Amino acid sequence: MDRGNCSSLREFIFLGITNNADMKVTLFTVFLLVYLINFLGNTGMIILIRMDSSLHTPMYFFLSNLSFSDLCCSTAVGPKMLVDLLANNKSISFVGCALQFFTLIMFVDSECMLLAVMAFDRYKAISSPLLYTAHMSTKVCSRFQSWIYLVALADALINTVLAFRLCFCGSNEMNHFFCDAPALLLLSCSETQVNEWVIFIIFGFIELSTISGVLISYCYIILSVLKIRSAEGRFKAFSTCTSHLTAVAIFQGTMLFMYFRPSSSYSLDQDKMTSLFYTLVSPMLNPLIYSLRNKDVKEAVQKLRSKRWF
Repeated sequence: MDRGNCSSLREFIFLGITNNADMKVTLFTVFLLVYLINFLGNTGMIILIRMDSSLHTPMYFFLSNLSFSDLCCSTAVGPKMLVDLLANNKSISFVGCALQFFTLIMFVDSECMLLAVMAFDRYKAISSPLLYTAHMSTKVCSRFQSWIYLVALADALINTVLAFRLCFCGSNEMNHFFCDAPALLLLSCSETQVNEWVIFIIFGFIELSTISGVLISYCYIILSVLKIRSAEGRFKAFSTCTSHLTAVAIFQGTMLFMYFRPSSSYSLDQDKMTSLFYTLVSPMLNPLIYSLRNKDVKEAVQKLRSKRWF
C-alpha cells in the first residue's frame, strides 16, 4: 500500500481484559498482588545472588539473568495494565506501543534461550562434575549471555521495524491489554503476510532450537544419572533439575499454545488470557519455584537474615 495514503496515527486504545465494571476492582487487586510478588521475588533473587558469594556459580548466574528477563517482561505490561483497569482512557502512544512491543519480544526470546542454556548447564554439572567449572567458566557464561541478548535484540528490532512501518488507517482500538503482534497486525490495513512469516520463521526457529536443546540436554542427563550407582546419588542429581524442568514446562507450554496452535482455534479473548500467563503469572512463579525448592537459596536467605539485612 502507498504510505502516502496512511493516516498519521498517534495512539492506540486498548479494550483491556474486560468491560465488566464489577470485575475491574477485583481484577486490579488480584493482578496488583501478582505483580508485587513478581517484582519483589525477581528483584530479591537478583540481589540475593549478587550478595551471596556461595551463589556465584554458572547456574545462579543464568538464574539471575532469568529473573532480570522476567522482571523486564512483566514491568513492560503490568503497571500499564493495572492503570487501565481503573482508568477511563486506556490509550498508549504510537512510540509507547513500539517500545512495549520491542521489550516484550526481546525478553520473551531471551527467556526461551536462557532456559535452554540452563538445561545445558545442568547437563555439564551432572555428567562431568570435576570439569564443570572449566567447561562453564566465567568467560563461557559471559559468551552465552552476550549471544542470548544479541539474538533477542536482533529479533526484537526486526519485528518492531516491520510492524511499525505498516499502515494503520482504520480503527485504533486494539482488543488487548498490551501491544501484542496478533492484535497489532489485525489493525493494519497493509499486507501483513511478511510480518507473519518473519514471526513464524524467527520465533519458530528460536522455539524449536531451544526446546530441542532442553530435550537433548535432559536425555544426556538421564543417561548420566542412570550410571550413578547409589539411589541417593541419583535422587540428588535429579532433584537439582526439578525446578528448571518446572519452569520450562510452564513457560514453553504457554508459548507453544500461544503461537503454534491451529488458526481455526484462534481467539483474541483466549489470546488475552494466555498472554496474562506468560507476561505476569509465569514470571511470578519462577522465583517461587527456585526459592521454595532450592536448598542453596534457602541457606543464602537464612545467612542474610542472621546478619539482620532483612
